[in-house]
Amino acid sequence: MATLYVVSLEDYSGKSALCIGLGKKFMSYGLSVGYMKPVATTTTKWLAGQLISEDSQFMKQVFDLQEPLDVLTPVGLDPALESIIEGEADLGFERRVREAFKQVSRGKDVVIVEGARTLMEGAIVGLPASKVAKLLRARALVVARYTRHSVIDELAAAQMLLGGSLLGAVINVVPRQQLPYIEEVAVPFLEKEGIKVLAVLPEDKVLRGVSVQDLVEALGGQVLCCPHMTGELVENLTVGAMTVDSAIEYFRRTTHKAVITGGDRSDIQLAALETSTTCLVLTGNLEPSSFIIGRAEEEGVPIVLVPHDTLRAVEIIEEVFGKTRFYHEKKIQRFISILDKRFDFATLYKGLGLRG
Repeated sequence: MATLYVVSLEDYSGKSALCIGLGKKFMSYGLSVGYMKPVATTTTKWLAGQLISEDSQFMKQVFDLQEPLDVLTPVGLDPALESIIEGEADLGFERRVREAFKQVSRGKDVVIVEGARTLMEGAIVGLPASKVAKLLRARALVVARYTRHSVIDELAAAQMLLGGSLLGAVINVVPRQQLPYIEEVAVPFLEKEGIKVLAVLPEDKVLRGVSVQDLVEALGGQVLCCPHMTGELVENLTVGAMTVDSAIEYFRRTTHKAVITGGDRSDIQLAALETSTTCLVLTGNLEPSSFIIGRAEEEGVPIVLVPHDTLRAVEIIEEVFGKTRFYHEKKIQRFISILDKRFDFATLYKGLGLRG
């Protein structure tokens, strides 16, 4: 059995996406796949009186796993911290992880282990990434979000922390204009330093997109129509602050967009509904006319009413883009197609002792 430990240097780097994409690829080769997230941190919630990891809950569905959620994520960091601070005795965190892994790995060809937000998170309970890798005898794949030249320094730090456990690296969300530099300069340098780069993945609008429901939650908005369409992805953001004469031509340049405009701008709202618009975000708590709502319903375009002014709404949405969880089928399929083109599966399989 092979164990792949997917870790990152910071949150929203693409760990979950990589776990899903690689897991689906393993399954396509007829391999049975297990999953666990030993230490859960910020993405936890209470369910039926139990603190669970949202990532583990989603992976349980994706991979059709039979293990209960408290096995898929045996250590919740927040309650563990409270216990440690309050001076409780040894809570056996390492033992919990070992026992959970034994259950998760039973009958599996590959187990994908998802790391915490950073390589050091979990250290207070004795489970930083380096310790987990040794404990589970896993090979680590570190995914780093592109951050100019600092990504090279960060991967060098990962190599120091993970040592011989490190199998390779993935550089993710690279702007298209930076791909030549990363591929022709950065990758050769890293590989000369002993860090094998298995993929350089470009920035992608679909993967960066957010669902309409994500926007509703971030903006504290109210859905006025088409609630069944709030699962659709928004890939672009457009502000409707122009004259109506130029609005339609302007809106036609962008597809799969959210149009943000004042609730009193029925002319702009109507123009947006004549083009490829995923949702209308109306600011100032000003409700549109019944005619606009009717047209939106005909086109299947949700209208989201928000209390903020247009500037603040734009700021909130821009913060959300690229920082939502990977819980959307369109994103999964898109990411898998990118991996098929750009990921070095041969090196991965060899490093894990698998046949591809």
